[in-house]
Amino acid sequence: MAKAIGGKTVEEVKKHYETLVEDLNKIETGQVPLPNYKKINNNKSSVPYIPYMDEEQSFRIIMAANASPFKIILGSSSVARRKILAEMGYDFTIMTADIDEKSIRKEIPEELVVALAEAKAEAIISKLESLHNQNKDDTPTLLIAADTAAAILPRIPTGDYINDVEPTLLITADQVVVYEGVIREKPSSKEEARKFMKDYSGGQAATVSSVFVSNLKTGFRKGDWDRVEIHFHEIPDDVIEKLIDEGTVLFVAGGLIIEHPLILPLVKKVVGTTDSVMGLPKALTEKLLKEAL
Repeated sequence: MAKAIGGKTVEEVKKHYETLVEDLNKIETGQVPLPNYKKINNNKSSVPYIPYMDEEQSFRIIMAANASPFKIILGSSSVARRKILAEMGYDFTIMTADIDEKSIRKEIPEELVVALAEAKAEAIISKLESLHNQNKDDTPTLLIAADTAAAILPRIPTGDYINDVEPTLLITADQVVVYEGVIREKPSSKEEARKFMKDYSGGQAATVSSVFVSNLKTGFRKGDWDRVEIHFHEIPDDVIEKLIDEGTVLFVAGGLIIEHPLILPLVKKVVGTTDSVMGLPKALTEKLLKEAL
């Protein structure tokens, strides 16, 4: 154990351990967490490091604390994405992007979903900037004396967002289904949804999901994608008709919704993660959030 932290004595190891336990107790009781963390410099990581834990464990504990170092906006109206992000332990607000998705076309599905997620981010950022400019127009002019400028200026908007607030991270996402090499988006009709599901019966399809994270304070922007293959048993016609009558399949990519109780028993195999099929791959989302900080 001493070797793991750089050859410290038993007493020093014990002291570090007691400090860690104290910090974890503070997290559980809602107090200001982790005053004793340090940053890892050897790999230029921006994630605070806690002794005895790897970077991923440290990141999860820091993010679980009440005093989160950033705010999150989820740029999606998807109920499934909201559920997944909440399961990951994050508090967030929701904004939606009004874009013409059909105007953005790519032949490669991975490129298409990233381009769509980026376009959603741009639309939401534009909306936020517009709201900010409206608020700025309503702000009275201030006369600042030289001896008070240092105290006041850090709290005045500087053209984009306020200097002394924590970063805001915007998460946008998109998804398509690929069947026999053809990209499928949301069904345009009940007839198309019926055809989609009949195609999946006894066969397979793939979901390609993107996540795009923007740091509204630093300007960092990055997106990536995740692909999952789903293999199905035979899907009875009565199940297909029930799903169409219910209508949910009309609002998801490819009419594919494996978490539905009527479909779940008919899924033979998933090569990948269910959260990715539902539209927000957790591992990819956490990776991009860490890179954005």
